[in-house]
Amino acid sequence: MEHRQIEADPLLAGFYSPAEVSRLLQVASPKLRGWLNGWSNSASGPIIERDFQGTRTISFLDLMELRFVEAFRNQGVSMPTLRAAATRARKEWDQPHPFALSRARYLTDRRSVFAQVAEQEGDKVTWDMATGQHEMWDVIEATIAKGVEFDPQSDLALRWYPRPLEFPMISIDPAVAFGKPALIKEGIPTAAIRRMWKAEGGSISRVAEAFRIDLDAAQAAVEYEIQTAN
Repeated sequence: MEHRQIEADPLLAGFYSPAEVSRLLQVASPKLRGWLNGWSNSASGPIIERDFQGTRTISFLDLMELRFVEAFRNQGVSMPTLRAAATRARKEWDQPHPFALSRARYLTDRRSVFAQVAEQEGDKVTWDMATGQHEMWDVIEATIAKGVEFDPQSDLALRWYPRPLEFPMISIDPAVAFGKPALIKEGIPTAAIRRMWKAEGGSISRVAEAFRIDLDAAQAAVEYEIQTAN
């Protein structure tokens, strides 16, 4: 069954293939498949509850939750702890995307959920992070929230600036270009700009003229695509 957010307007949910998510998050495809589908040699299922169930499509909020999973896995939090924390948070908060919620409002709640789960799982790494090393927890959460705008009504991620310092004019917004990386002001997907750039033999000026955008915007789009290419 699709979530309430998707039922409201599926076209504003964002659409990504596993390969696109792998590229956006710089996560290896086998690891990503395990998070999305579970592992064939294990009874454990997926870690997130995807919006478009029964398909390969990943939504924007799924993408934001996968960012959360990657950040905490990099800090040594185990998959059983993450899976149990996600399950508990979904139930307690009646929210299918607990890892896509605002840090400002849910930081303490998430820490509490992880501490409880870590104690039950015997996960000392996560227990220490959630109960003793508060500064580390805050840093991790702040890193995940960096570049993300949240909806003030739902507290859910609204859009993401994947490289805010290097490319401040590029965002990922599920309501623009189906969630593909795009120039904020113009709403043009960066991939489309790069394709034309290649077709024009690498001429930025021709691309800018064709799309009727500034040279700086065209250059930024091309550079973003090149730097984030697998």
